[in-house]
Amino acid sequence: MQAEQKQSLVKSHVDGFKSAPWCINGHVHTILCSLFFQAPKVPAIRVKIETPDDDFLELDVSTSDDKNPVAILFHGLEGHSRRYYIKQLSEHLINRGFTVIGFNFRSCGDQMNRNKKFYHSGEVDDLETVFQWVENNFPNAGYYCAAGFSLGASALLNYLYKHGEHHLLDRTAAISTPFELRKGSLNLNLGFNKVYAGSFLKTLKSKLQIKKKSFPELPDFNGSTIYEFDDQITAPIHGFEGADHYYASCSSAFFMSHIRTKTLVLHSQDDPLCPFRWTPINDINKNSVFTTCYPDKGGHVGFWSIPPGWINKTIGDYFLRTSDEN
Repeated sequence: MQAEQKQSLVKSHVDGFKSAPWCINGHVHTILCSLFFQAPKVPAIRVKIETPDDDFLELDVSTSDDKNPVAILFHGLEGHSRRYYIKQLSEHLINRGFTVIGFNFRSCGDQMNRNKKFYHSGEVDDLETVFQWVENNFPNAGYYCAAGFSLGASALLNYLYKHGEHHLLDRTAAISTPFELRKGSLNLNLGFNKVYAGSFLKTLKSKLQIKKKSFPELPDFNGSTIYEFDDQITAPIHGFEGADHYYASCSSAFFMSHIRTKTLVLHSQDDPLCPFRWTPINDINKNSVFTTCYPDKGGHVGFWSIPPGWINKTIGDYFLRTSDEN
């Protein structure tokens, strides 16, 4: 292991994360949190906003004061704004004085979107639409933050890369990021990971069939893996030549040195879906905008801690530092 990697791993032990003793590995963290963590009832208004291409996005907006700082939250693959990890973080941030906006990627809200387009790990146009909406509707906010989980983290990092310093956000957090998309996709074909892949594919295929009723010219899916779905469906729908072109174009591992926005990178070392060994530690360490947190355990978007709520407090503490700096 290189010296930079050793240094990062040492720093990861001071983050205060204490794993629940029954979470013996990354799979247990990932699965048990998904099965047993409850989504709190957070007061929110479902808002539908129009997109420049005559489609729409669905947001869950929680607010009490238009001068509050704003946090926009992005879910993972086949998730939505009412998943437990989005709602738990929302509740925590609201209690700490934030307006919180939960974003739904196209097809992930209550209604199927109008156009052929779904969403993917490099989505930036819809993020720009929601950020513009936030700026227009909360012009007096103290400052603006965003957090992305898994695919949502990848999309957020792609947005930061494309827009440099020319955007709304003061600070962001990327949790359980699939830094190398091709490796991550192929990793879903291995061992127990096939269970996750099967769950993702079930809803992806169902949505495709619904959308083909309006757009019969959409390609058919005749595969059995996420890679094949991305190659046959995701890539051509969104203008890529195939899965490899899509992955190479959108993998954040290849541009972390170019990010110019302060960002918390939070990734467990036992993540079964996005293994820690593919985290671009050297580029992250060389870029002063990043703050890193690499707990030994936590799984993928899991982090069942004792006492509970460590991940939410960690993100909240990081976002509130912006208040002290302004």
